[in-house]
Amino acid sequence: MRHRSLLILTTAVTAGALTLSACGSRGDSDDGASGKTTLVIGLDAPLTGDLSVLGQGIKNSADLAIKIANKNEEVPGVTFELQALDDVAQAATGLQNATKFVGNKKVIGAVGPLNSNVGQSMQKVFANAGMVQVSPANTAPELTQGAGWRTGEKKRPFDTYFRTSTTDAIQGPFAARYMYEEKKFRKVFVIDDKKTYGAGLAGTFKDEFTKLGGKVVGTDHVNPEDKDFSAVATKVSRSGADFVYYGGEFPAGAPLADQIKKAGAKIPTVGGDALFSAEYINLAKKNSEGDFATSVGAPLETLDTAKTFMKNYKDAKYGVPYEAYGGYSYDSTWAIIQAVKAVVEKNDGKLPSDINEARKQVVEATQNVKFQGVSGDIGFDEFGDTTNRQLSMYEVKDGKHAPVKIDTFDD
Repeated sequence: MRHRSLLILTTAVTAGALTLSACGSRGDSDDGASGKTTLVIGLDAPLTGDLSVLGQGIKNSADLAIKIANKNEEVPGVTFELQALDDVAQAATGLQNATKFVGNKKVIGAVGPLNSNVGQSMQKVFANAGMVQVSPANTAPELTQGAGWRTGEKKRPFDTYFRTSTTDAIQGPFAARYMYEEKKFRKVFVIDDKKTYGAGLAGTFKDEFTKLGGKVVGTDHVNPEDKDFSAVATKVSRSGADFVYYGGEFPAGAPLADQIKKAGAKIPTVGGDALFSAEYINLAKKNSEGDFATSVGAPLETLDTAKTFMKNYKDAKYGVPYEAYGGYSYDSTWAIIQAVKAVVEKNDGKLPSDINEARKQVVEATQNVKFQGVSGDIGFDEFGDTTNRQLSMYEVKDGKHAPVKIDTFDD
């Protein structure tokens, strides 16, 4: 099965076009002479600004999933369209975008966002509307497991929220074990950007590293909007740390790593998936060599399930790479498409004519979605988290991120 094309249907479909009722009024949802129903999948990501290289990869990959679904009539009688909105990595803008999506009677679900703090701002809006949201990149555990997840009091806040990426609850410890057990490092200086993603990731790393026997020789916070990190770089150089762990994103992480080395601390900077970008290397240049980043899943290049995606993405000539989250964005979009398909089949070839009922049934169907996606087997647990717990550690070697460890994380 791993060698089968992603274009093969995951559920048997009765031959011939199905008749669907309009989702909302006929004027809003039907394609007129074609007799098809148009459904929109919203996409929220930072399409401009420092993180746009990641956001554009997310958008293009979602677009590709929709093109493939339409080309192959994945859901007979339905044409999917993408509505992409730019959140500029700001929670307030993400909130506005979520409101726009739920207000559009054609939108059946949404993919995104990139940033966990933006995801938090959007969750309640989608939940109130009963509309599914699937993020390819949010990793903060509290989004699915609630504020008490650290103490074991896991409670799902919103049953409309899902994600195809693994969480910081395992990504941080995965890095800690690698640095302690395989690199044999014992002393770390921990820095974060005080944002939901960065602070949470740094926290899970620190907890595991100290539990293993490692020592935190210093901690600090940075403003991710800054570019001068000389003060904290000096602290690191005087700390005697074996390495730095940074909880944050590459626009600040790369200059931070560069300045730490320039301050005399010739030690690696280690971070999470938000450092796993070619832009990190472009910004830190030669001082990125030897740095590490974890990322969700296995490298797409190693997966048979990703070969079709990579070929189709190249053939589509998007002009920018799919980057770290492209495969997960494709899978997030495909999950919504498969949920729509399940609802149509359940209702004898029809979507409920009421948009609220249609959205509700798509949420319920998403919980039970299972298929072989770009990033491997796709499915969701009782919290809406991916059941795929595979992770990778990358090291910058000769100007590129090279995988040095691929494993499934076990608590």
